[in-house]
Amino acid sequence: MKLVRPILLRIFYGLVSLAVVSFMTFAAASLAPGNAALLLAGDKGTPQAIKLIEKELGLDQPFLVRYGRFVSKAAQGDFGRSYYGTRAPVGDKIRENLPMTLRISLWAILLAALIGVTLGTMAALHADSWLDRLILGTSTFGVTVPNFVLAPLLIYFFAIHLDVLPTGWTPERVASDFYYLVLPVSILSLRPMATITRLTRATTLDTIGQDYIALAIAKGVPTGRLIRRHILRNSLLPVLTAIGTSFGFLLTGSFILETAFTLPGIGREGIEAIQRRDTPMILATTLVAGVLFIGVNLLVDLLQPILDPRIRESQV
Repeated sequence: MKLVRPILLRIFYGLVSLAVVSFMTFAAASLAPGNAALLLAGDKGTPQAIKLIEKELGLDQPFLVRYGRFVSKAAQGDFGRSYYGTRAPVGDKIRENLPMTLRISLWAILLAALIGVTLGTMAALHADSWLDRLILGTSTFGVTVPNFVLAPLLIYFFAIHLDVLPTGWTPERVASDFYYLVLPVSILSLRPMATITRLTRATTLDTIGQDYIALAIAKGVPTGRLIRRHILRNSLLPVLTAIGTSFGFLLTGSFILETAFTLPGIGREGIEAIQRRDTPMILATTLVAGVLFIGVNLLVDLLQPILDPRIRESQV
């Protein structure tokens, strides 16, 4: 029960952050040059037609009234209708495309965590060896090279030069989904993988230097048990925070890769909405990404005191 107050505070701060994100996004969309009514009316739209469209969309009302209406409807899952095409409900398009974004983000963070923790632990256990230097050098490359640089290079090498992987997602797929997602998931996982590798190495080295590890070695604890129960258990808690933060960034980082690989996710929808000034879709994709980012980090914050008694006692 003593943890209820810290948990409620974290939830409150998460809601405040979400409110700030929604307000800033709505304000940016409202202050951007141009007018949705002008775009919908077309080049030959009369002033009367433009005013009718503005009234239909509620653009003739004050900013705070429009923002309040947006928040009220968004809380119920209603983001309005798209300005283009068949003017389908934005909520339906989000529900249709969100699974792909979550799918590649989850696969990427699982791959990054598995390989990153393994490499980081190996580097720490063989500190200052050639293996350690190789892992550190590779992870530095992964941290410094952005996805928008890696994506075209790897597409050219694996999809065009070697012709072993597809260049993108297609509705008429001839193989399993894994075949079409292996390249974007791998690219998306490289940066968090490098970060997790370096952090795992640092925390593992710090743990190895503790007195209780020296005592366990003196007592003759087997190497495998020493690594699993004493080193990894105490060194991975900071890594858990990095994994949660990285997953939040993957959700937004997937926007570029979804566009590059034509994946049907909310990232590609958001980029296309920005290009055609589809304000309801822009607001919806930004808000959903914000909810996921804040939710994942809130979950990590809640897990930390459960997993580490020291954090729990300090919070209490």
